[in-house]
Amino acid sequence: MGITAVVFDMDGVLIDSEPVWELVRRGYVAEKGGRWLPDTQQRLMGMSTGEWSAYLSGELGVDEPPETVAREVIERMAERYDEAVPVLPGAVEAVQRISEHWPLGLASSSPRALIDAVLGRTGLIEYFSVTFSTEEVDRGKPAPDVYVTVATFLRQRPIDCVAVEDSSNGLRSAHAAGMRVIAAPRPEYPPASDALAMAAKVISGLDELTPALITG
Repeated sequence: MGITAVVFDMDGVLIDSEPVWELVRRGYVAEKGGRWLPDTQQRLMGMSTGEWSAYLSGELGVDEPPETVAREVIERMAERYDEAVPVLPGAVEAVQRISEHWPLGLASSSPRALIDAVLGRTGLIEYFSVTFSTEEVDRGKPAPDVYVTVATFLRQRPIDCVAVEDSSNGLRSAHAAGMRVIAAPRPEYPPASDALAMAAKVISGLDELTPALITG
């Protein structure tokens, strides 16, 4: 059977949000007396809300319980998105283009509130049949849970789906789910070489994401 659905990540694929997440969380950690480590941002990419809030509270020494960390950081992110959603070049057009050929899913590590805010403000919500946050499944990326769940709700087998990802944990998650993976890495946050090797194709931008590339 050929490709029957396409599943997008959001942060780093559709929106240039990783720098915003880093700025907000780095500032929050400093404000709360914690310590930001050299590999912190790479570790956080792909974690679910529960996972990264516990990481900030525990490993980074933030003097707040995880529930408070999550609420306050998400509030700050929402304020940033109220000002402007950092949509990546070609993202809207790519979603529109691919939606003409396959049903679309979204598998994001962002919390539900931010997924809905981004998709609503950009108008992309109408193109996605299924959207899931890793906070709505048992485990965040690199576990395959969110991709398997999206495929299930799309009523497709993961092996018949293509995933578009950017981060190490995201690539590992989609690959572990059994999907064919197209990597669209951000140069500011390059994925690990072993994770990138899991991708069937690597593109430098969403302008390159075409039906021919997906089926090729």
